[in-house]
Amino acid sequence: MRPILMKGHERPLTFLRYNRDGDLLFSCAKDHTPNVWFADNGDRLGTYSGHNGAVWSCDVSRDSTRLITGSADQTAKLWDVQTGAELFTFRFDAPARSVEFAIGDGLAVITTDNFMGNVPTAQVKRIADDPDDQSEESLLVISGIKGRINRAVWGPLNRTIITAGEDATIRIWDTETGTCLMQSDNEQGHQKTITSLSKSADWSHFLTGSLDKSAKLWDTRTLTLIKTYVTERPVNAVDISPLLDHVVIGGGQDAMNVTMTDRRAGKFEAKFFHKILQEEIGGVKGHFGPINALAFNPDGRSFSSGGEDGYVRLHHFDSDYFNIKV
Repeated sequence: MRPILMKGHERPLTFLRYNRDGDLLFSCAKDHTPNVWFADNGDRLGTYSGHNGAVWSCDVSRDSTRLITGSADQTAKLWDVQTGAELFTFRFDAPARSVEFAIGDGLAVITTDNFMGNVPTAQVKRIADDPDDQSEESLLVISGIKGRINRAVWGPLNRTIITAGEDATIRIWDTETGTCLMQSDNEQGHQKTITSLSKSADWSHFLTGSLDKSAKLWDTRTLTLIKTYVTERPVNAVDISPLLDHVVIGGGQDAMNVTMTDRRAGKFEAKFFHKILQEEIGGVKGHFGPINALAFNPDGRSFSSGGEDGYVRLHHFDSDYFNIKV
């Protein structure tokens, strides 16, 4: 499995997202400029210029026409995927971190950080078909969470929003009323900051990664803990294979601690676990710094990783991967 190395960012990667068809890969980094790549061969198609701070996350509409990005410059922006044109800017009083379109692309949830006395929020915005009709008004503002919200995603049928972040607690919110319906158990749940959250293809379960060196699989409806995957390093990124019973987990120490430990090159690896048996089944090395972003292609036949080293590595699985026996 030879990786394709994609160098389009000057700073560490923060987030990766495939479109629904799996032919485009969007990458975000701390260098202000999201990129879009051909997911097959790693050729760069273009960039989205307009942010003045690190871009923390992105999402692409179901029909691959719109991109939304959240940035440390205290804005979230809507873009035309094909032309790279900036369509609209949502302005906030704090950095925008997590962004995601709802089913149907008529709504988006955007989180803002706790910054300069502002409490962290998750805000729902209506996404207009015509950019001229777009407004900044929030339909719902969820607050009352202590600590930064690192991820906010839509639950099934847009009825709920799931949040996770610095306080190590997962919460499920009602999108009509903004009330908290349930939250994860302190004993069973993560013990440190939750860095990442990824949903299964059918949205029945989701995976969270944490600095407590574990990833956990949860039932979306009941918030019951299903599985736990234990690693040796803090987890920065997770994803669930849409094809096989596999999960991929990546991470590493904080950048400030890297130089004080192992000096071997390319030692940071994406680890694959069997989703049901919880056993580690393999790893893919290559990054020269912690892995900050991971994403499976929707067809399950390739995956990409983004690192502190500024590289995106695109891996197409060979036939051996599909014949792994546990």
